Amino acid sequence: MSQVCDFYKGSKIKLSHLEIVDESLQFTKSNSPNIGYISTINLIMLFSPKKLNLFLAVNLPSAFLCGVRVKLINPERCCVSVRHKWINKNPFSSMFWAVQGMAAELSTGALIIIKIKQLNQKISMLVLRNEAQFTKKAKGRITFECKQGISIDSVLKKAIETGQGQNLILEAEGHDEVGDLVSKFSFEWTLKTKF
Repeated sequence: MSQVCDFYKGSKIKLSHLEIVDESLQFTKSNSPNIGYISTINLIMLFSPKKLNLFLAVNLPSAFLCGVRVKLINPERCCVSVRHKWINKNPFSSMFWAVQGMAAELSTGALIIIKIKQLNQKISMLVLRNEAQFTKKAKGRITFECKQGISIDSVLKKAIETGQGQNLILEAEGHDEVGDLVSKFSFEWTLKTKF
C-alpha cells in the first residue's frame, strides 16, 4: 500500500512511485497516449524542493539520512546539497565519495523526472554508467548543480518519436562553500518509452 500525502489543494502524490494525480491539470495515468504538456509554473508547484525531499525520505532513505537535500529545481537546473557530518564521513576527515555521488545523481535525475512528468508519458530512466573526478577534500556544505535541463527535452522527444532507447550524458559539479570545485560527476542515462 502506497503512502499518499496532500501537498496542495486538489492534488496528491503517491510517494511509492511519484505518480501525480491532479484532476485540475488532467495529469493522471488515464490520459490519452498523446503527448500532453502542463505549464512550467504548475510543474514547479508539483516539484518543489520540499516535495522532492519528502519523496527522498520515503524512497531513498539512505540519501536522506546522509543529509542529501534538493535546494532548487526548475526546468533548466537543479541544485542539491549535502553537509559533511559524522554519518557521511570517511576515515580521511572528509565526505565519503558515494554520498557525493548520491547528491550528484539526484541533481541530474530530478531534472529528468520533472521533464518526463511534464510530457505526461511513461518513460523509464536508468543510469547506464557514471564517472567521477575528485579535486579537493569534501568538507562543509557541498552543492551539486546540473544545468542541462534544456538538453533533456530533445532526447525525450526523440525517445517518444522513435520508441527506441536514447542515451544522454548529464554532468553535475560539486562546489564547497568557498566556491572551489570539489568533484565532478558524469552520468549516462538511458531513457525509453514504456508500452
